[in-house]
Amino acid sequence: MSDLSRSKAIVFLSNMVPYHDVRWQSAASLFSQCLVVEMTNRDEFRALELQPDSGTSYGRITLFPNVNWEGIPKRQLAKRMRGLLSRERPDVIFVNGYSFFYNWVALKWGLRHQVPVVVCSESNEHDEPRQSLKEGVKRFFVNCCAAGLAGGTLQVAYLEKLGLPRERLFTGYDVVDNSFFARKAGQARARDRESENFRKSLRLPGRYFFACARFGKKKNIPGLIKAFSKYREKASEDSESSLCELVIAGDGEERSLIEQVLGENGVAHHVHLIGSKGYEELPSYYGLAEAFIHASTTEQWGLVANEAMASGLPVLVSNRCGCVPDLLQEGVNGWSFDPGDQEQLTSLMLKISSDSRLRKEMGTRSDEIIANWGPARFAQGVASAGMAAIAAPKRKLVLWDQLIFTLMALR
Repeated sequence: MSDLSRSKAIVFLSNMVPYHDVRWQSAASLFSQCLVVEMTNRDEFRALELQPDSGTSYGRITLFPNVNWEGIPKRQLAKRMRGLLSRERPDVIFVNGYSFFYNWVALKWGLRHQVPVVVCSESNEHDEPRQSLKEGVKRFFVNCCAAGLAGGTLQVAYLEKLGLPRERLFTGYDVVDNSFFARKAGQARARDRESENFRKSLRLPGRYFFACARFGKKKNIPGLIKAFSKYREKASEDSESSLCELVIAGDGEERSLIEQVLGENGVAHHVHLIGSKGYEELPSYYGLAEAFIHASTTEQWGLVANEAMASGLPVLVSNRCGCVPDLLQEGVNGWSFDPGDQEQLTSLMLKISSDSRLRKEMGTRSDEIIANWGPARFAQGVASAGMAAIAAPKRKLVLWDQLIFTLMALR
């Protein structure tokens, strides 16, 4: 095994957001120098943009400051990346996935200069329909990498299927700042106990299920609303005052459809669309909820489940989410469900909303389970993947590789 404390690492990301920050804050000290390079500091949802912080334990470079992702010219991006890599001469490179152009630039430079590349991935085999050609290209990329850092069980299995040896695959990529969510959620609960004005200031109902998702098709917000409507119908009418409402944080292209579904199902007064919330705001909405629901029809991982569990909530999570095998223990800290089966989700809503003791027990178990999936786990995974990559046999850039990179628009 190699000693990372004498090694320099470069990390390539699309853009730095809070969960990337806490991960690399935890891992940067493993190396003699850790440089995180983001393509842009702009994010589709401005609330997730991370501002420069002189207190970081890693170096941070933005190649195209204040430029939207789609406006970045590929030729200039490749030139700047190659220049930076040639100046810095890292001992190991970490790339965030394999689909973006910059991943391929980093990989080719690494092969040409015999610098190992670690692919960080949260994809699983079933998170989207697979096409033979795309899988072949992806397999080529993964086989050129020296090691992998994956989210969990399903993600490791997928990278192994794509060709990385199991002994060079490690978990812990998909983590959040557990302590931040636990602390802030706890503060919100304390303020709520002390003053009813705190909950009112957030315009929150007395009891509610919480969901947090971008309003895209795969997030299945209309399906969640329909299941919630059935929950309201089936719950006892004489306990109207104790029924949960539904609070949904997020925004996106399906908002008008979602509003239409609210009207059609007669729950517009019981579902609160509160818009996108900033990172600092979110823990309060988790903290005051009865339970968290994530109803996606497909999901690589589902970091919102991490956030909810760190906030001490029981979780109802779609069985199509990649985090389920690692984070969800059926009947212990929540349940999984078929996102296409609204009756199943409705019955789980009824079960969790009617039993305060069960909610408390499940919330405690969520906190215990997620404690093993925090920044320290990420750092451990980075250490293992980095050492395995440096120790792995070096792959040379051959003629066939050159052809593939040419097809990917790389000279």
